[in-house]
Amino acid sequence: MSASVPRLVIAAPSSGSGKTTVATGLMAAFAARGLAVSPHKVGPDYIDPGYHALATGRVGRNLDAYLCGPELVGPLFLHGAQGCDIAVIEGVMGLYDGAAGEGELASTAHVAKLLGAPVVLVVDASSQSRSVAALVHGFASWDPEVRVGGVILNKVASDRHEELLREALEQAGVPVLGVLRRAAQVDTPSRHLGLVPVAERHAAAVEAVAAMGAQVSEGCDLDALAGLARSAGALSGTAWDAAEAVSSPPPPLPFPSSRGSAPSTPPGGGAPWTPGRPERPRPQAPDGLVVAVAGGEAFSFSYAETTELLTAAGAHVVPFDPLRDEELPEGTAGLVIGGGFPEVYASELSANEPLRKAVAALAESGAPVAAECAGLLYLCRELDGLPMCGVLDAGARMTERLTLGYRDAVAVGDSVLAAAGTRLRGHEFHRTVVEPGSGAEPAWGVRGPRPRVEGFVQRGVHASYLHTHWASEPGVARRFVERCRTS
Repeated sequence: MSASVPRLVIAAPSSGSGKTTVATGLMAAFAARGLAVSPHKVGPDYIDPGYHALATGRVGRNLDAYLCGPELVGPLFLHGAQGCDIAVIEGVMGLYDGAAGEGELASTAHVAKLLGAPVVLVVDASSQSRSVAALVHGFASWDPEVRVGGVILNKVASDRHEELLREALEQAGVPVLGVLRRAAQVDTPSRHLGLVPVAERHAAAVEAVAAMGAQVSEGCDLDALAGLARSAGALSGTAWDAAEAVSSPPPPLPFPSSRGSAPSTPPGGGAPWTPGRPERPRPQAPDGLVVAVAGGEAFSFSYAETTELLTAAGAHVVPFDPLRDEELPEGTAGLVIGGGFPEVYASELSANEPLRKAVAALAESGAPVAAECAGLLYLCRELDGLPMCGVLDAGARMTERLTLGYRDAVAVGDSVLAAAGTRLRGHEFHRTVVEPGSGAEPAWGVRGPRPRVEGFVQRGVHASYLHTHWASEPGVARRFVERCRTS
């Protein structure tokens, strides 16, 4: 089967060039023309898709060839793009920057090739003129399988500056599809982990996205960009489907060669892991089983496919806000607490004592609880000296050190998410530390140059710093819902 979805990849030579402004603005500009726009983001980032969703009115989705494997990039793209007129894919970092030490894997260029999509290069031209031609020529010729179909010049100072840039790029043979001046109104505030999420500044974010759309509409050739998108050929394969995914096992992820192995037995005890795959019973029909999923300003990081998989596995997913709700949703049989910024809202989270006690009671009952990064911090005894849920006998605090990168992980023992030996890929992104870093039964063994164990498994709780994309291993959702049903 093949599908023709007009599509563009918005890339740049480096971070900070203006990819998010251009990609989000282009999505908004196309949507303003009445087009159904499918928004996508290369890599694991949770924040940019929130701005994409505002621009398009559709869920922003990630395309990560590391977390999900290259073979799922096309199906996940087709899943998100169903019924759309055009798709805009925002890249990550520089065009050719991918997973450290893994060549092109998970780079914007890699995803563009997997999707057969033309690339538009966003160049920060604020400190150059004729040199821009050499820069663009280098990026356009580096990999002949990557088609750079045009350039958008960002932060251009004046008409004369634009003239010099256009003259130089004429010699490079890459068309200029847009020129953007500096514009303070499209800036979005940042802090220790990047842009401030939409959930924390919705009204201001709506204004910013509208300004991005207006700037791109005024400064870019939308007809030429749409024409370039239509030049992408048909994409073979079928769209990813959550119900099919939980019904049949995918092939194991082709892990990169290990530069070190996780310890077979965690410090302090715990079951050794052995390679293997969990059993995969077919999902039962939905029966109203409630799985509560944390949201709101403090827990705004999640992949749309997680909820879709839980639903397909038979759960009734009910969101709640730990900043405001004093009780878990009625009938909660399992709890998922994803990523976000609990360190920013530590006082408010701590002040909501009724909910903290409800979470602790649910965990004590043995009900399944899955917590990633921010969720891990919330389950700790304290965060920056303020009481949290106390499910884990560990303390968390902010630090100056950034922990960032992809991880190869293997389940050390059996848990509500995975059987011992199940392999997943994850991503870490935080400036906090949890002490101790793992429990008597760790969640994951992390492979690499410095193999280690991390996270906590106790009764029905699985808590870890690793963000994972469940589409890569749908058995996680199926297993979690089944444990909710039987605990």
